[in-house]
Amino acid sequence: MSMLPISGKTKIVGLIGWPTGHSVSPAMHNAAFAALGLDWRYVPLPVSTARPAAAGEAVLGLRALGMAGANVTVPHKQAVMPHVDALTPAATAIGAVNTIIVTDDARLLGDNTDAPGFVADLRDHGVEPRGCRCLVLGAGGSARAVVYGLAEAGAAGITIANRTVRRAEELAETFQPSFAACRLDSCEMPAGLLAVADQADLVVNCTSLGMSPNVDGLPWDEAVAFRKGQTVYDLVYNPRLTRLLRKAEADGARPIGGIGMLVWQGAIAFERWTGIMPPVEVMRQAIHL
Repeated sequence: MSMLPISGKTKIVGLIGWPTGHSVSPAMHNAAFAALGLDWRYVPLPVSTARPAAAGEAVLGLRALGMAGANVTVPHKQAVMPHVDALTPAATAIGAVNTIIVTDDARLLGDNTDAPGFVADLRDHGVEPRGCRCLVLGAGGSARAVVYGLAEAGAAGITIANRTVRRAEELAETFQPSFAACRLDSCEMPAGLLAVADQADLVVNCTSLGMSPNVDGLPWDEAVAFRKGQTVYDLVYNPRLTRLLRKAEADGARPIGGIGMLVWQGAIAFERWTGIMPPVEVMRQAIHL
């Protein structure tokens, strides 16, 4: 179905970030709007880092311009938080906002769909986090979302591996009080991987190692083998098959790339704005990655 012509009734959402020119989100969301026959448009909203106040001004502008909401990407996921009227529990726990909803009474609600998007893609691949023993590589913003999503979904245990082990310890300590049923541990990466790798049902790379153009990066110890029955998920989606995933496949583990998380976090944001779950496969096909 083709896009409806823009009219005085067209609802607008967009992407707050810097830069935004590389983003596939407009193509993904506009394809879904067209498929559903919705009079909506998704546009890039480049917000420069040259002025620290710009991110807050952009958030308030959503309400002033009558927009329905926005996604937020780097480097503004934390900067927008003080400027919304309320935060969801997920956004508060993860410490970042990737979706803003302008409610019917013009309040700005900050949400985070990265965690449910990751879990949705796992389940889309037939991987159930409940009862799972997990190993998360990295302790940055993406790792916070993944750890929160896995713990909330009922993972039995999560070990966080990071080069600076204190950051992994702090992340585990942050979430442990909220998820008593999930054991949260930490280890040094890569030195500690040998001791924990075989116990994991699911290994998740939350670092940028292996991302294009630095495709030779490997967030793992080459000498440590994966095993059959393990799932190795890489949040990196460009290239589709990273060096980590190639190793996992060669060792007999199941490799999953991060493109599905990108699609699912967008699909959940779409549903938050419109009240309609979009056609996920249409969104996936639109991004051409």
